[in-house]
Amino acid sequence: MARHTFFSFHYERDVWRAGQVRNSWVTQERVASGFFDKAAWEEVKKKGDAAIKAWIDAELKGTSVTVVLIGAETATRDYVNYEITQSWAKNNGLLGVYIHNLKDAAQKTDTKGANPFSQWTFKRNGVVVSIPTYDWVSDNGYANLGSWIETAANAAGR
Repeated sequence: MARHTFFSFHYERDVWRAGQVRNSWVTQERVASGFFDKAAWEEVKKKGDAAIKAWIDAELKGTSVTVVLIGAETATRDYVNYEITQSWAKNNGLLGVYIHNLKDAAQKTDTKGANPFSQWTFKRNGVVVSIPTYDWVSDNGYANLGSWIETAANAAGR
């Protein structure tokens, strides 16, 4: 089953890498890819704080999973942290995908960033849960993203 998925990432530093992940469905059947993606992140960058948060809230509507694309500085980004807390509050499935090994527009990789989920303790029904993370390159994200998304959705009861 394809899931409506929100992708969270550090725009300025990782937009090229994020685009590779977000568009990986292009060469697959949409259902097989595991997600539908409608966010137009290029436009949101131009707006102020309140407008950005309103955009994030609107984009999260109708989603069942949030994928945090983890680059070198993702864990320190205020909007990523907002997206994680809002996603958890709406009971979205959560997962992280390290994208530092993907090449950017200059054909360079980046350093591995901190796990953005380590800042919180996540509890579901009073039980502490850990948010799974994967590496796009070494864990073959192209082939596995759909199953990772489905697993996260099921873990959240979605």
